[in-house]
Order: sequence, then structure tokens, then C-alpha cells
Amino acid sequence: MPFSKLQLNEPILKAIKLCGYAAPTPIQEKAIPEAMAGHDLIATAQTGTGKTAAFVLPALMRLSVPSMSTKRSKGPRVLVLTPTRELANQITTAVSTYGKFMRIRSGAILGGMPYFEQQRLLSQPVDLIVATPGRLIDHLERGRIDFSRVELLVLDEADRMLDMGFSEAVDQIAAATPENRQTLMFTATMDNSMAKLAQRLLNNPVRVEIAGKKTTLEAIEQRLHAADDMQHKNRLLNHLIADSGMTRAIIFSGTKRNADQLANELSAQGHSAAALHGDMNQNARNKTIMKMRNGKIRLLVATDVAARGLDVSGITHVINYDLPKNAEDYVHRIGRTGRAGATGIAISFASGKEMDSLRSIERYIGQTIPQQVITGLEPKRTLRRTSGSGPSAPSAGKRWQGATAGKRYGQNTSAKPSFGAKPARKSYDTKPAFGDRKTYDAKPAFGDRKWGAKKEGGKSGDFNSRPARPSRWA
Repeated sequence: MPFSKLQLNEPILKAIKLCGYAAPTPIQEKAIPEAMAGHDLIATAQTGTGKTAAFVLPALMRLSVPSMSTKRSKGPRVLVLTPTRELANQITTAVSTYGKFMRIRSGAILGGMPYFEQQRLLSQPVDLIVATPGRLIDHLERGRIDFSRVELLVLDEADRMLDMGFSEAVDQIAAATPENRQTLMFTATMDNSMAKLAQRLLNNPVRVEIAGKKTTLEAIEQRLHAADDMQHKNRLLNHLIADSGMTRAIIFSGTKRNADQLANELSAQGHSAAALHGDMNQNARNKTIMKMRNGKIRLLVATDVAARGLDVSGITHVINYDLPKNAEDYVHRIGRTGRAGATGIAISFASGKEMDSLRSIERYIGQTIPQQVITGLEPKRTLRRTSGSGPSAPSAGKRWQGATAGKRYGQNTSAKPSFGAKPARKSYDTKPAFGDRKTYDAKPAFGDRKWGAKKEGGKSGDFNSRPARPSRWA
């Protein structure tokens, strides 16, 4: 199906052709007609499925006709909310690319950017704004932006926005827009919290779901390496990045501190490496991404801030130095490679402490990641996984095997009996029955004891014979 059948206007089709796109992706083919028909929409799609164009193209079509609103306002007609600055920049670029032959004014409102530039953007009429919720709320509360003209509200990566704690901000922004607006919600997952958000913000939405996860994974070769500890991970990483076939790679770290440390170590070894994480201001992050696009950076050490929205062509490898805690983030991470019809390689390191994350990932993707061993860098303990109860279901208590498996606290595993050979529990056949126990029939009843009688270990004497307590008033 060509783009021309989606009833897009000639300037947009001309821009799409210039990009070299011949046919829409499945999410674009299903979502664009519904969005252009004016319906509220819930679209479930993974990264790498072309969802950005699925809402940017209908937004541009809306802006190609004059506004029907009679209100005088400088505010936007289209508002796109997104969780991260990288994703916002990607959307802004898509608007500029597909709207190249249109006369529209657009801009971004992001945290980490100077207020002066954003205030200048908002001081003049604007058609489309892409924003992160935090900074947009700041401008809204200061009265610098008016949403009375908003016709279309787009929530991109809505599940990620909720994960990052933007639920109240999204509700506050939506409440400031007209009730008769059109709302498009794009998400990778659909759980109870997402259903509640859709119920609050959308009106009789059309549901579009694309199984993009499998499509993404088909173009990516996945590998797994067992790692004993961080030192072992470093040796594996040094071996892998020495491959000349790794022309451009993203190395995902679990923390910002480790990302900085690893990037500094790689740079000290002579590699063109840099870090990317949330503690960097937006200018520094933009410069780092541009350097990688220009080929000045070969190895980008990043946190999950780069898992969504970072669109850099030519990434041949993704290395999960630390496994993500959320299985969905694994798909988003490795989706940075194998894009636009290209193939890619995703390599993950897994230590004993990351077995729960590994099982969660393999259950989510529906397959077991093939394990490989590098000669000379064999792990002391290798991952032991069975296929008894679905993918990534190692037998309980048998996560590791090898020379050191089970030798905790000095245990001798060779002498450890098997389950069936354990000695029988102590028998209590000789325990007297209840009726055979010693009875206390000879015990005197209460009241039969004599006060004068001497009790064993006690005092003798009648209570009445004790000397009277001297009076303090005598």
C-alpha cells in the first residue's frame, strides 16, 4: 500500500518521497486513517515500528487547513507530550522533515534548555509544540502558554511517562486544553494504569495494536554471556569492542555513575567514547548525540535515557553491560540497532545477581537468548537454564553450575546427598501415648494446702503468724 492511498496532501507526500519511504509501516497504515478521521486513538506499538510518523503525519494534515477556532491566542493547535528530551528532539526533527514543504511554526519545550529561547518561542504564534511534561507545567503555571486553541493532543510513550511519575502533570496539562480536542495515545504496553489514563482523557477511542516486538527482534541477533563479576564484564567488553566490525555501539549501564566511570575508562584506553545520562544538561546531551552521528564517537555509554527516542543511524551493536530491570526496556534498548531495514547485534552480560531480570526478559520476548562463551574468557560459573516450563525458566536452586557452584560457607558438594538419599527423619514411635503420660491425680487441689507447711525451695510459716508491719505513725 503506497502513502498516496492515505489521502495525504501533496507537500507531505513530496517530503515522504524525498526521505525514500515507499510504503507505510503497519502502525502507520492502521493509525493514520483513524487519526485523520478525527477519532481518539489508543495505539500499542513497540520502538522501531514507525509510530512517530503515525501521529506526526495526521498532525501536519490538520495544520494544513485553517483553524476553526474563533479564539485569539498564540498557543499551539497541536501539542505532543513525550517523556524524554531525546524523544522530543526526534519528534521535532520528524515534524521538520515531513513538514519541509509546509509553512508551519513549531518548537520544543524541554527541561535543561535556556528559558529565554522558550519564552521567545511562546511569545509568538506557534502551530505545534513538542514538550516534556515537567518544563511545560512550569510555563503553564507561570501563565506563559495558552492551550485554548489545542485541537490535537498526542501522548507519545505514555507508559513511560507514567513510569517516570508524570501522571499528575499529564492530567493537569490535559485539563488545560479544550474538552472537544482529539487525543492520540501511543504506548508500548497496556496495563491497568494505562487503561485508567485512557478512560480519563480519551473519548470512545479506537484501538490499534501492532505486534512490533517480534518485528524488531527478527532483525537483531541476540547473544548472552555469563559474567562472574564486574571485572569479568570488563574483560568481555574489552574483547568485544576490539572487533573492527563494531563501527558504532551503545553500551547500556544501570546507573549514571557507572556510565561516567566506564566511559572514562574506555577513553583512557584510547577509544572514542562518551557518556549519556540524565544528569547532563540538554546542550551537552545534544552535542554528544551529534558527535556520534558524525562518527566522532564510536562507543556511547548510556543509561536508559537513550533506550527510547535516540535515533542514530548505523548502530551496529548494542551491549547490555547491565541488564535492565524492566523487560520492556530490553526491547527498547536493543531496538537502537537493526533499524530501517538494517540488521544488528545485541549482546548482554548476565551475572548471578541478574538472573531474575534475565528470566523476566526471556519470558517477555518469548524466547531464550542464545548463550556464547569466548575462548580464554570462560566464566567460572555458567548459566544453567532448562526448557521445562517455558523460555528462561531455570530450575529452582540450580541457576549456576561449575567448579564453584554450591560451595558456600565451606560446603562439600561432592558429599552432599541427593534428595532421595536424605536420611529419614527421627522416628517418635517410642514416644508415650497421650493416655500413658504421667498423671497428677495425687496433686492436692487448691485450698487443701496448709499455710504452715514448708514448700520445697520456699518459706515456711502461716500468713497470719507473720509479724505486723510497723506503723510509720507510731
